[in-house]
Amino acid sequence: MLLLIDNYDSFTYNLVHYFGELGADVNVVRNDAWDVQQAMGAGAQAIVLSPGPGTPQQSGICLALTLAAAEAQLPVFGVCLGQQTIGEAFGGTVVRHSEIVHGKMGVIHHNGTGVFRGLPSPLQATRYHSLVVDRDSLPDCLEITAWLEDGTIMGLRHKERLIEGVQFHPESIASEHGHQMIANFLEDAGVTLSPVEAAS
Repeated sequence: MLLLIDNYDSFTYNLVHYFGELGADVNVVRNDAWDVQQAMGAGAQAIVLSPGPGTPQQSGICLALTLAAAEAQLPVFGVCLGQQTIGEAFGGTVVRHSEIVHGKMGVIHHNGTGVFRGLPSPLQATRYHSLVVDRDSLPDCLEITAWLEDGTIMGLRHKERLIEGVQFHPESIASEHGHQMIANFLEDAGVTLSPVEAAS
């Protein structure tokens, strides 16, 4: 089972739909409905941090939950605000980007690791954000996995834990290879999947 922390975002159920299409059982909980102990005790095989408005400091339990998951070696995947939360949880700084983007396609370059395994680089993906993890503030425990031409961070992963984030929206229908990114995370995290019936 996946525990998806909903940061009050309209994209949350697009993510749920994508995970469900791949056979994952998803339990959705709002970021202020549970405390960290409840979330860690839910029996999840992995945690997903949804997109959302605001900053990591305004994302309920997400910062503390990210650190608790790291301590317990529980996989985490963060999208948009979720990636920013991962960056800030481990000591990075989230800053306002020079360009506010809402539904803009971005050319994403990546290193082929983690969720980007087996995917072409660059690829096109949908961006909705005004904040980013500051490249100069990145702690040693995190590595950049994806970026824009100007160096803006579009993907991060922890060097020693299965904790990974993307700044763009793989669950947007306009993003390329979104299902495969999510499938790669599910495979890496060892999440139990139900058989998916082929569409007739």
